[in-house]
Amino acid sequence: MLKRSISLYGHQTSVALEAEFWAVIDAAVDASGESFASFIRTRDDERMEGGATRNLASHLRVWCLGYVQTKL
Repeated sequence: MLKRSISLYGHQTSVALEAEFWAVIDAAVDASGESFASFIRTRDDERMEGGATRNLASHLRVWCLGYVQTKL
């Protein structure tokens, strides 16, 4: 597990994910042209709009799965 820290709306938090998920996220960030912080904030906003039934790490894992599936 690799842990990265980020500030979301003024609150410091950290997210721990396996290196493989970070690789997908890093590739998506590069492709999007967004900053890492902006990209994660957008994913967190999506999570909250969906009712926040998962924590951020879980949401990012599911997001990665969907992202990779669209690339196949």
